[in-house]
Amino acid sequence: MTNACKTEWHWQTFAQLSAADVYEILALRQQVFVLEQRCLYADIDHKDQQCFHLSGWQDGNLQGYLRVVPPGLAYAEVALGRILTAESARGTGLGKQLLLRALDEVSLLYPGQSVRISAQLYLQKFYVGFGFKTVSEPYDEDGIPHIEMLLNSP
Repeated sequence: MTNACKTEWHWQTFAQLSAADVYEILALRQQVFVLEQRCLYADIDHKDQQCFHLSGWQDGNLQGYLRVVPPGLAYAEVALGRILTAESARGTGLGKQLLLRALDEVSLLYPGQSVRISAQLYLQKFYVGFGFKTVSEPYDEDGIPHIEMLLNSP
């Protein structure tokens, strides 16, 4: 897929997701995190039901996804997690669109609150471009180097 395709964005609670949507989300999370990155971890962590989900679809195919974790569920702050783009959408700018949309939604839903992410180390520069600051030393999470990053409320 190229960025020329129109992306249809969905912002939903877990209850608003259809069974087909949940299946596609879990399938893409498995494709990216388990198969591509060869990371064995418990993706189904019983947090999805309490999260908001942002998904980007092109021609009926899920191309980008993340979840917004409410404050107190993973961290004291709001958190973004399971951030991904399908392999076919990488390099098209979809990841930037995804993050910008998520931050807009978070500012409406949780005004004035900081946002925390556990980022894969190789994406540090990407997140710094959105104003995130590194707040931890690198650490291993499921065999992949990560860092915690924080975006302070405006």
